[in-house]
Amino acid sequence: MSRKPVQAQSGDRSRVELTFDRPQLLPRLFGEYDANILALEERLGVYIHARGERVVIEGSAEAVAQAREVLQELHTRVIRGEDVDTGLIDAVIAMSSEPTLTGIIRSEQGASAPSIMIRTRKKTIVPRSVAQTHYMRQLVSNDMIFALGPAGTGKTYLAVAQAVAQLITGSVQRLILSRPAVEAGERIGFLPGDMKEKVDPYLRPLYDALYDCLPAEQVERRISSGEIEIAPIAFMRGRTLADAFVILDEAQNTTPAQMKMFLTRFGQNSRMVICGDPNQTDLPGGPPASGLNDAVGRLEGVEGIAICRFTAADVVRHPIVGRIVDAYEGPNA
Repeated sequence: MSRKPVQAQSGDRSRVELTFDRPQLLPRLFGEYDANILALEERLGVYIHARGERVVIEGSAEAVAQAREVLQELHTRVIRGEDVDTGLIDAVIAMSSEPTLTGIIRSEQGASAPSIMIRTRKKTIVPRSVAQTHYMRQLVSNDMIFALGPAGTGKTYLAVAQAVAQLITGSVQRLILSRPAVEAGERIGFLPGDMKEKVDPYLRPLYDALYDCLPAEQVERRISSGEIEIAPIAFMRGRTLADAFVILDEAQNTTPAQMKMFLTRFGQNSRMVICGDPNQTDLPGGPPASGLNDAVGRLEGVEGIAICRFTAADVVRHPIVGRIVDAYEGPNA
């Protein structure tokens, strides 16, 4: 790399040198054409020069210290088999800025394997934000979890991944995924086909998460055998959901009556996750009519029920998604 050092924006100039003990992994850390290093330089305002297993970071003292932490954490994740991309870089930078997580939670994770992770047939998933770290803890320690926040924070994806992991290990016998069949601000009218063909468009995001955690043939086989069930919330009435991991997505689009019905389906040896964005309801009448808001107001603080809240800072999609959420929910919204 032969880029010109950037000028530090504030603070004293600082220079630190890192030596990585597994240089064969550095191409994966740096990215194609050093894309990951360029991303770090742009985001943190530092200059990074690498030669062999040695990496030199220059810039303001604060920025250099943060870049060092981020590079070390990214290298640890490469050792664990993770792929480094801009999404992971942004997540690790955000976690390094969190004052309650000195060392980017390495004290908890260790150098060889994270203590908080979800293993599925296709991938191992680790938290990409502080809120995700808390959420993943709650997914294994509470029977009922409400996950609240904007799109792109991993609420549903992590719940599906945890459900798949428990199904694989036999902790539960069934995986039940549900959501209200409510259009997002439009009425698409009559849909042709049988019942499955009519409701599948509403449930597509749940299928997408499943296929990301399990091979396609396993998803189809488990759906055919009834181990995985994907259905609108209306199909839940009158049932008792025992020995199951149950996920309700887009819960802000339930009515209070629907939410009460769904929550009281809870059975023995089950876990229930309710995901939604309280600020994005598509129900007539706006948020006050939402069963999600009603349930959280009634159940917060009840033993065995966890409430996990995400913000735009926890968005792990493209960084522009977080900025869009801020623009729509900020003081000028």
